Amino acid sequence: MRILIIEDEPKGARYLQRGLSENGYVVDVAHDGEEGLEFARGREYDLLLVDVMLPRRDGWSVVGDLRRAKATTPVIFLTARDQVSDRVKGLELGADDYLVKPFAFVELLARVRSVLRRSPARQPDILKIADLEIDLPRQRVSRSGVTIRLTLKEFMLLSLLARRSGDVLSRTLIAELVWNINFDTDTNVVEVLVRRLRSKVDDPFAPKLIHTERGRGFVLEERLADSRSSIGTAIALIRVDNRAPIGPLRSLLLHDTGAGRGVPLPDSERWNLQRRRQFSKGADGVDQDGGAARPESVQASK
Repeated sequence: MRILIIEDEPKGARYLQRGLSENGYVVDVAHDGEEGLEFARGREYDLLLVDVMLPRRDGWSVVGDLRRAKATTPVIFLTARDQVSDRVKGLELGADDYLVKPFAFVELLARVRSVLRRSPARQPDILKIADLEIDLPRQRVSRSGVTIRLTLKEFMLLSLLARRSGDVLSRTLIAELVWNINFDTDTNVVEVLVRRLRSKVDDPFAPKLIHTERGRGFVLEERLADSRSSIGTAIALIRVDNRAPIGPLRSLLLHDTGAGRGVPLPDSERWNLQRRRQFSKGADGVDQDGGAARPESVQASK
C-alpha cells in the first residue's frame, strides 16, 4: 500500500517514512503544501498523512481542495494544534482521523491500520490463495500450514501480488511499488526478487502460484491446469504399465479436483481399468484396490 506524507520538518518526515517502510508500506514525502497537492493529484495513494502548518499552502487547504475534487483518499491530520476547534475543523474538511503531536509511532501505526480497514477499498487482513495464507498486519506467511520466513522486500512483493491476484503486474509497476523507483531501470532487481520469492513460496509446494507472463510481467493465481498435472502423470503411468496396482492410481484419477466432481476418464482408459481389474482380483474375491469383487467383464460393459 502507498502512503503520502506531507510534512515540512525533515527529521520528522524521515522518521515516519522509515517506520512505515519497515512495516511494509511504500512511502512518498512532500515538504510543502503545493508539492503535496501535486503528488496527491498525480498518483494513487491509499492514505495521506498531512501536517496542518505547511509552507506555501496549509494542510487545511490541501485536503479541502482534494475533497472538492471528489477525491476519497483517506486522510490523517498530524499537527501540534490540539484545540477542539482545530480537530473539529479537520474532521469537517473530510479527514478520517486527527493525531496531535508529539505522538508515539505505535499509536500512529495503529491509526493508519484502522483507517485503512475502514476505507472503501479495504481488503481483509488475511489473504488466501489456494493453500497460501498471508497475514498482512503481522507480516506472516504460511503455505499448507508451513510457516515461510520472508525478508521485508519479499513480503512486500508477495502482498502486492496477492492484493491484485489474477492481475498481471509489470516490472515497472513492481519496481515503483516495492522500491519506490519511478523511472525506467536496466537492473534486474525485480527478476532477482521474484526468483527468491519463488524459491520459498512455490518451489517446495504444488501447485505453482507465481507465474510469468512473457513480455508483460508476473501474476499470482491458482491455475486449474497446474492442479491437474498430477492426474495426467497418473494416466501416463497406466498406459506404460498395465500390471501396476490400480488402487492408488485409480484413487488419484478419480480424485475430487475441488469443483465437487471426479475427473472423468476417456473410454479407452475406462476399458483399460476394467481389463486390469480382471487380472488384479485375488483368490479371496477382493480387488487389489480394496473393493469387493464384482461379476463384471469387458464384454458386458460394451
